[in-house]
Order: sequence, then C-alpha cells, then structure tokens
Amino acid sequence: MIKAEHIDKIYPVPSGGEFYALRDVNVDIPRGKLTILKGRSGSGKTTLLNIISALDESSNGVVHFDEDNLTQMTEKEKEQLRRYQIGFIFQAVALIPIMTAYENVDYALRLAGYKGDRKKRAEECLKKVGLAERMHHLPAQLSGGEQQRVAIARAIAHQPKVIFADEPTAALDTMTALRVVKIFKDLIAQEECTIVMTTHSADLMEAADVLYELSDGRVIQKVVSEADKSDQPSA
Repeated sequence: MIKAEHIDKIYPVPSGGEFYALRDVNVDIPRGKLTILKGRSGSGKTTLLNIISALDESSNGVVHFDEDNLTQMTEKEKEQLRRYQIGFIFQAVALIPIMTAYENVDYALRLAGYKGDRKKRAEECLKKVGLAERMHHLPAQLSGGEQQRVAIARAIAHQPKVIFADEPTAALDTMTALRVVKIFKDLIAQEECTIVMTTHSADLMEAADVLYELSDGRVIQKVVSEADKSDQPSA
C-alpha cells in the first residue's frame, strides 16, 4: 500500500549543522493490515507517520502511496489525497464540542463530499465502534475512550484507503487501549482498509501484523506476525 525508501528528515540547527529526525528509513506498509510504528518520544515515529501520510515532506527519499509518488505531487494533489483517501486519528481527539457524536461524524462526511446516504453511514460507523446508544451525546458527556471511538468513526466514515493514527491510545488506560486496537482489527476486516498507528506502549505490540521499531530516527527492528509470515511467498 505504501512504500517509503531512504527517507531522511533534516532540520537545521540554529548554532550550525544539521539534526536528522529520520535517517535512511525504509518501510513497507502492507494493504489491509495493522502496522505499528513503535518508539520512545523523539524516536522519529510521528515524523515518519506525517511523511507517509502526506502531511509533511521528507528531505530525501521517495514515498509511494498506492500508485502515486508523493514526492512528485503538488500541494493541491496532496490535499485531495488526504481529503478523500486518508483518515486521521490523533491523541487529542479534536471533536467539535457543540456537536453530538453523530453530528461530528456527519460533519466529516460533508467535508469529504460523501455522495451516499450520510445519515445511514454516520449511524453505521458509530454502531461499528459500539456507540449506537451514545451517538446523540455531546463530547463532554462521553468518557475518554468513547470520545476516541467517535474519532475513529469519524476517520472511517468517508471510507478512506488508509487510516493514520498517531498515539491514539496514549491518554487511555490499558484495557480501553486494547479495546480500541481490537476495534482497529475489526475495522480492517469490515472496511477493507489499512491502518498505521504509532505507540510507545508495549501492551499493544502483539496486535500488530507488522511492527517497526524506531530509535534515534532509524528503524532498528521489523517484526512480522506469524500469520503474515505464512502468507508471504518463500524466497
């Protein structure tokens, strides 16, 4: 689905010289799987997520998103890609406080120019994340875990190819975080989407189909689940 090759992200240092947030990073994001980017704060995982999701540009290297070369796309083309083919989930859920859960999802559908039955789709997405009985509550009336589930429903509503989730469970307790990841796995099967998420939590590692561990801007380990190893052709 996504292939990033030899990615560098370099920032100038005010006192002189350069700082490499990413250095020669190579990742392959498989279609229809949960890929986790693991690392401590400052490891480069969010920087990498921003680059492969067309939110930021690399200093060097190439990113292929499906059939598109992000490196060669204009800003307008990237904006269209983000609007129609990508969904985002962040640690700060950023729900509109004066809108109910249902209205937050419906608003996302309107922004994406969804052509189908918006009411049916919004209700369907909220049911998928277990909020059928809470869809007419305001964010302030929902728990942290419920707010994050609204954010997930909002992200999948327009049926994107890929969902990028940056530390979506960081503010949640372990059991709620595991529940969110279970929802991710179910959505991959139901919506036929691809999900890439960042985390520093060791409790979530086993859920990954593919795991990349980053440290100091480099990929130091790639782990593929046993199920996915069996799907891969022999060398």
